[in-house]
Amino acid sequence: MSANASNAGNAAVSTGGRLQWSSRLTFILAAAGSAVGLGNIWKFPYITGENGGGAFVLVYLACILVIGIPVMMAEIMIGRRSQQNPTGAMATMAKEAGANPLWKGVGWMAIICGFLILSFYTVISGWTLSYTVSSVTGAFDTITPDAAGAMFGGMLADPAQLLMWSTVVVVTTMYIVSRGLHAGLEKAINYMMPLLIALVLVMVGYATSTGHFAEAINFLFTPDFSKLSTEAVLVALGHAFFTLSLASGAIMTYGSYVSKSTSIAKTSIMIGIFDTAVALLAGLAIFPIVFAYGLEPGAGPGLIFVTLPIAFGQMPYGTLFGSLFFVMLSMAALTSAISMIEPTVSWLTEKRKMSRGKASALVGLVLWTLGLGTVFSFNIWQDNTLFGKTFFDAIDFLTANLMMPLGGLLVALFAAWVMKSNVVKEELGLGGGLLFTAWQFVMRFITPIAIVVVFLNALGFINI
Repeated sequence: MSANASNAGNAAVSTGGRLQWSSRLTFILAAAGSAVGLGNIWKFPYITGENGGGAFVLVYLACILVIGIPVMMAEIMIGRRSQQNPTGAMATMAKEAGANPLWKGVGWMAIICGFLILSFYTVISGWTLSYTVSSVTGAFDTITPDAAGAMFGGMLADPAQLLMWSTVVVVTTMYIVSRGLHAGLEKAINYMMPLLIALVLVMVGYATSTGHFAEAINFLFTPDFSKLSTEAVLVALGHAFFTLSLASGAIMTYGSYVSKSTSIAKTSIMIGIFDTAVALLAGLAIFPIVFAYGLEPGAGPGLIFVTLPIAFGQMPYGTLFGSLFFVMLSMAALTSAISMIEPTVSWLTEKRKMSRGKASALVGLVLWTLGLGTVFSFNIWQDNTLFGKTFFDAIDFLTANLMMPLGGLLVALFAAWVMKSNVVKEELGLGGGLLFTAWQFVMRFITPIAIVVVFLNALGFINI
């Protein structure tokens, strides 16, 4: 337990002495904050644009329902049952099930995966801070497409600028986490999530005034299955799985702070709805602006950092709404960052008996050092590749295409096949009826098959 574990007046602790979230709502906000990140506001809109709109959204929603939420339930269940960080959680649950202790490796893989993701996530999060300042100072005013591309390219080519902003993200993240569960994570989340929601709604409200809101609704919610390729289905499946922060240790660790009275099933569904709602609202905020200024909805990763600044530079009050948008993006990035580093800090405080402050400082230093590889991948190391990949590309490929699918697959198999059914029924609170049978069937067969298909397609072993 951390040095900050005994903040007076905070929530109750479990019988084992582990801190718990102050309320179910706080946990929902925390887990939703972990899930609602750059993937929702940056990636979801552009992959929707690339894959035809409404039909892709429909498949994505189905994947969230039948794949993402069941796996999230399993991670929360394992965390709460064990009351430990991911490595301890998997070791404890394997012992309880009489299974091979090597299952502990799943917990290790989750912690390492989350740490590696955060090493480049902090750099990309720094981009949002840089663009917030650019917008506030009026840098987007009457900006041309060429100038917008040059601005983004110039930022990536400047290692000092990237390092400065990523350092701000790392220091902020470590400070919040060092404060502990209540004074740090809860307090930050209770401020940032309502602000994030308010900013999203403000941006959607503005989007309704562009004259192209109906066009955006039609694009997002009218399915045209002729535009839906098999590859798009796989993209939807992969994004539905990854957007919920699964297999990175975050949800399992957050689950270990959940009280026994909290319904895992209901809470997981609410988190899934929250995460999906933010992604759809982000689309409703972005696409009316894109359509109003004749821009391309399928502009790819540059949709946020190149295409939208052009629109903000042309619209009335563009400086204000551009600033609000990038503040919103920064909030989403930070809520995810604090969740991804919590598993590592939790392990150091529990297993190495380090104080919360020392653990956070150590993790921050290692994280910052590893992040140099990503910073330099866009400039001085861009020609240094291994198997055709820069340092950033290699870490991204390792985590997104290997570690996360494999981790998710193993969690599904462990929860559905290895854990004792009576234990799973007790923790999930689904009883022994149709709901539990449906969850177990999905986790035993549907989820593993779907993840394996995505996994093999990403590796190029199959071409669907």
